[in-house]
Amino acid sequence: MTDAEVLFYEPGASWLWVLSGPAAGIAMALIQLSAGYGFQLLVPGIFFVLVTTFMAVQIHAARIHTSVELTPLTLRQGTEILKIDDILRIYPEASGPELPKWQAARALGELTGVPRGRTGIGLKLNNDRAAQAWARKHRQLRAELTRLVEERIPPEATA
Repeated sequence: MTDAEVLFYEPGASWLWVLSGPAAGIAMALIQLSAGYGFQLLVPGIFFVLVTTFMAVQIHAARIHTSVELTPLTLRQGTEILKIDDILRIYPEASGPELPKWQAARALGELTGVPRGRTGIGLKLNNDRAAQAWARKHRQLRAELTRLVEERIPPEATA
């Protein structure tokens, strides 16, 4: 395995959302036509430019701050990179009414918590620290992280 081998990847956001800009422009043109104003480029053009620009900025930010990449040596969550060697254990999934302690741990990345639409994965780190990794496809990330940690540290050694 090389470090360049990507075991898990989520981009954070899809560029397809930029198409909402042209859709907004077309919708405004159709509203103008149905209202009897004829076809004028100014208002649909403004909606096209504003919505496309706003969506492009949002998507670019999401692709930086909510993307996830796991390689055999590192876990990248947004702009934060964590060495796999620093992970000692993957906590079990939360179940039941009581919240496990790891859900109060800080989320990896520079965000203040687990991003919306993602699920946290509890990690026990070296130096008696805890953190939350996160992903949309959290079960797939959990399986890959567990496999990497167990290759390095047998499960009975972490108890």
